[in-house]
Amino acid sequence: MNKDEKIAIKICGMRDRENILKVASLGPHYLGFIFYPESPRYVGGDFRMPVSLPLSIRRVGVFVNASSQEILQKTKSVGLDFIQLHGNESPEQCAELKAAGVGVIKVFSIDEKFDFETTGPYKKVVEYFLFDTKGKYFGGNAKVFDWQVLKKYDQEIPFFLSGGLSPDNVNSLGDILNMNVHALDLNSGVEISPGLKDVAKVQAVTSIYLNT
Repeated sequence: MNKDEKIAIKICGMRDRENILKVASLGPHYLGFIFYPESPRYVGGDFRMPVSLPLSIRRVGVFVNASSQEILQKTKSVGLDFIQLHGNESPEQCAELKAAGVGVIKVFSIDEKFDFETTGPYKKVVEYFLFDTKGKYFGGNAKVFDWQVLKKYDQEIPFFLSGGLSPDNVNSLGDILNMNVHALDLNSGVEISPGLKDVAKVQAVTSIYLNT
């Protein structure tokens, strides 16, 4: 990307209504909501999107190996703009979901041995990729991977950068600024506890990228 272009900000792992609205007041482009029951940030079965959440903020639902039927039901009932797929979802499932009218973000877990050729079959069936640190857990391991590995990526599809991002490291992206990065995805690095964001830490990030 051009260094003068604005990098979008996504705050993921939201679930508390008041916390959602406080974070939303800082103007992130995306908020993420986790619908994977094994996650400590799972929104729960009766989650409802705050009515007063600005429509300008895109709502992202995070799923892990869920059926297309379940994903589309949640997309409709909760009001999601994008789905973020953290499991072993196939290109065919991504195509099915995209054809249903929802934006698709496919996640890849990255380490120094990752083969970026594996992203190829997904290029025509997603809006974005998300590159996260490979680790023990689905949906985040709170660790930064070696961003230099991304030089092996062909940069064809814009991507979200994830994995251990915090106010301490988002101001020194280095070579990332010359890549096709669309957004920074922050979760545990701006938290008080799982699912509850530290508004001051979020603001420390948005002050850099969104001038808030």
